[in-house]
Amino acid sequence: MTQSREFDVVIWGATGFTGGYVVDYMANAYSGSNLKWAIAGRNLEKLEALVGEKSIDGINVFQADAMDLDSMRELVQKTRVVLTTVGPYARYGSELVAACAEHGTHYCDLTGETHWMREMIEAHQQTAERSGAIIVPTCGFDSIPSDLGTYFLQREMVAKTGQASQHIKYRTRSFKGGFSGGTLDSMMAMMEKAETHPELLDAVADPYVLNFKERGLDGPDSNHAHYDADFDGWVAPFVMAAINTRVVRRSNELLGFMYGHDFRYDEGMFMGQGPKGAISANAAGMGIAAMNRLPRFRPVRELMQRFLPKPGEGPTPEQVENGHFEIELMAKGPTPADDLRVDVKGQQDPGYGATAKMLAESAVCLAQDELDVGGGFWTPASAMGDQLLKRLPDNAQVTFELHA
Repeated sequence: MTQSREFDVVIWGATGFTGGYVVDYMANAYSGSNLKWAIAGRNLEKLEALVGEKSIDGINVFQADAMDLDSMRELVQKTRVVLTTVGPYARYGSELVAACAEHGTHYCDLTGETHWMREMIEAHQQTAERSGAIIVPTCGFDSIPSDLGTYFLQREMVAKTGQASQHIKYRTRSFKGGFSGGTLDSMMAMMEKAETHPELLDAVADPYVLNFKERGLDGPDSNHAHYDADFDGWVAPFVMAAINTRVVRRSNELLGFMYGHDFRYDEGMFMGQGPKGAISANAAGMGIAAMNRLPRFRPVRELMQRFLPKPGEGPTPEQVENGHFEIELMAKGPTPADDLRVDVKGQQDPGYGATAKMLAESAVCLAQDELDVGGGFWTPASAMGDQLLKRLPDNAQVTFELHA
């Protein structure tokens, strides 16, 4: 528990694309409540313009520099929790994490940069343990549906059978969302760094890059379409699996191997049945393989940066509002009759509208809920599992429902 601070939550990067949606959500959900929140960023004029544009009366505004550790130290001491949307995190996030770990300030973000997360854990875990800072990356679409969905299913499986499931599968059923320049910038930053640090690509490919105690049974991510009898259809690789699977496996470790030492977990996109499903799955697989490999080449990156959205750009408000996601997770039981399935659903664009709500509720959870963990680096499930499973359906329209 952090010491008494002036604010409960400070939103860092409020004028960015996703940051703006977080501000909207906080203003709508928590205006008039006992939650004390403020916004911060590097450009004071943009912050003040944002306050005027959104007509948020009485909101405090702070200016700071993400590259200046002293500036970050001053900011984090004002608040119990920092919520940050400023990426690429490997480029702009390290000083903020260091400051939070040092000063006992809780932290959440929406990164998908597993290599950076590993670096931060190695650098600041002991400091965070001493200060009491609870640091929780991946609190957006990467990786709350995966992480909380798995935690929810394992909790239900233990209640039903007395033991955890040895294998959980995640399959996207329906997915509608846009693409922002910030996401592209994170990918480009990683590929640029890999030119001089080729070991980075090995770390990203490691299925247990976020585990520190032991490795499990899962091998490298599948890059091929396949038929899945459990879902009676064809499955393609899922572009976010390289992030989500690592987070779920880390949760198992942080939860004292609640899921078991022989636990396996994989993700894919359900593409349908029959020949049409097979064609769609294989086409999607080839597209994802190209997207993963081609940006390694500088000319391809330059072309992508020329024609795809720039940082700060993204889907239109209408596209965000009309987006959604529907995911089915299946847990294998001791017998087929014990198998369990959960639908995880959310409204609005998964990466922006829905992510903003999940990230904001994670920050409020860190600020106001009683958690059973101490300082250190955690996952959403291991730090806030039960609390978020209540908050997200109640407040953010992200639901977890068992079905036959």
